[in-house]
Amino acid sequence: MTARPERHVPARSGDGEFDVIIHAPARLRLCATLQMFEEVEFSGMLEILEISKSALSKHIATLVEAGYVRQRRATRDTRQRVWLSLTDTGRAAYQRHVSALRQIVGAT
Repeated sequence: MTARPERHVPARSGDGEFDVIIHAPARLRLCATLQMFEEVEFSGMLEILEISKSALSKHIATLVEAGYVRQRRATRDTRQRVWLSLTDTGRAAYQRHVSALRQIVGAT
C-alpha cells in the first residue's frame, strides 16, 4: 500500500515555500512545462517528460487533488483529448517553490 502525499504542506524559506507536492522530479518538470504554456495536451506532456501514461496520470492526479492543475477534455479529430494547465493556485505555488529552491542554493 502506497501512501498518498500530504495535502499541500509548505516549508517556509524566506519569500519562498518549499512544496513537497511539486518537488517530486516528474511533478516539478510537469509544472515547469505548464508554467511556459497556457495548455499542454496529455500526449505532448508524455513526449516531454518521457514517462509512462500511468506514471503521468498519477502525477497529474496528485496535482489536480492539490488544486494545482486543471484538466480539460475535448474531442479533436474524433478522439477524446486531455489538455492540462496550471491553475492560478498552481502557478503561484510553483513560483514560490522555485523561489525556495533558489534560496536553498544561494541563487537570486
